[in-house]
Amino acid sequence: MKQFKYSLSPRIKTTLDPSFKPAILAIRNYLMNVQKTNDFDEVLIGIERSSIDKSFYKTIVFSKQQNEHESNCFYIERLIKTLLWVKGGHKIYFCGPFELGDYVKSVFSKDGKRSFDALLMERIYESPFEVVLSDESEIEIIPEPSKPIGRNLDGCRIGFDAGGSDRKVSAVVNGEAVYSEEVIWFPKINEDPNYHYNEILTAMKTAASKMPRVDAIGVSSAGTYVNNKVMVASLFIKVSDDLFEKRIKNIYIDIAKELGDIPIEVANDGDVTALAGSMSLGKNNVLGLAMGTAEAAGYIDKSGNITGWLNELSFAPVDFNVESIVDEWSMDYGVGCKYFSQDSVIKLAKNANIDLNENLSLAEKLVYIQKMVSDGDKRALEIFKNIGVYLGYTLAFYDLFYDADNVLILGRVTSGKGGQEIVKYAKKVLREEFSELYGKIKLILPDEKSRRVGQSIAAASLPRIK
Repeated sequence: MKQFKYSLSPRIKTTLDPSFKPAILAIRNYLMNVQKTNDFDEVLIGIERSSIDKSFYKTIVFSKQQNEHESNCFYIERLIKTLLWVKGGHKIYFCGPFELGDYVKSVFSKDGKRSFDALLMERIYESPFEVVLSDESEIEIIPEPSKPIGRNLDGCRIGFDAGGSDRKVSAVVNGEAVYSEEVIWFPKINEDPNYHYNEILTAMKTAASKMPRVDAIGVSSAGTYVNNKVMVASLFIKVSDDLFEKRIKNIYIDIAKELGDIPIEVANDGDVTALAGSMSLGKNNVLGLAMGTAEAAGYIDKSGNITGWLNELSFAPVDFNVESIVDEWSMDYGVGCKYFSQDSVIKLAKNANIDLNENLSLAEKLVYIQKMVSDGDKRALEIFKNIGVYLGYTLAFYDLFYDADNVLILGRVTSGKGGQEIVKYAKKVLREEFSELYGKIKLILPDEKSRRVGQSIAAASLPRIK
């Protein structure tokens, strides 16, 4: 695959990843060149989650006369890929040049280059995935719905946060955490669903033992959930499809029944991150980003509601360098999970000539590097500076899709001095490259305790006690 000719190198360099090509710079440069021609085609992209839940995005591309079909294809493929993982949906409506639509149809198919995305959307929404070529006059643009989430603080509640490297649980009584714990676990390398079931059950029983009773259970978990069912989650990536259907899909529902048929509400950990920020700040328009095993995201809109979007930014491209690191699951390059996670820390550690014991788990390697930072190792600190530069450029990219005045930064990667460096350098990028966003976007790094267990406490507020 050829490099996108409109990609630009950042003004503020990622010293440990000099080939980084920020998506936002490439897109701005491409669109500027399209507009300069005064001869362009308009494109409308619709993403359907259900017949009454759709998202729409308008853009422009070079006209056929400009002989830029290859550039158009690159831009539209990366844009639709991002829209799918930001918004989510099982049907794409494409209104634009036919040859470009035909390309989209071939790429986002079960046999196409982006078959992973098509097949996973089909699984998430339990509906056939399709690309429909249409005319804009045939499309009804409807308002996007939103719904309230959490903020219920009455009674005795369990809040559980299932991360890829650690599981956190809190016992919450009338909005106050009376007990919290964080335990390392290894869900992504275990094939046996009994492992996952017993680990989650143990955590919840521990929290239950700290309260006189349990009125409700709230779960913050990496992955996609519909009606408290696990649809797709990297936590269970080693579990076979057969056992997933039998033992994992209803795992949280089954555990709630075992604990006494207690009311339960399961939400994506990114949404709970955003909820935690909104509750603690007393503000809305919050984008929550959790950097842990992968990149989790969630969004609270101006009304304090969730949108129903997918917000799986792990798979949204942030680097347009076609030779950048490839994600082992999606088999795509330059996607968020390799830039805002412990994988990113370990990748950059190698570039910083830091030798890591291969017998350590990913989480243990992260802790080791964070210890190096606290001990004053400049090579280790440079890793987090680089992630901050990644973040600054990527926040400008996310601004194309989210109206976020407040960006909450959470997750194991942000612990300690490294987290402070991430925020410092992200602000530097916004200030020097995107001055119009620097005053708009407020980056918030919660205190250490909130950063590590805040999600499990916010998760406890998810269910409503009847």
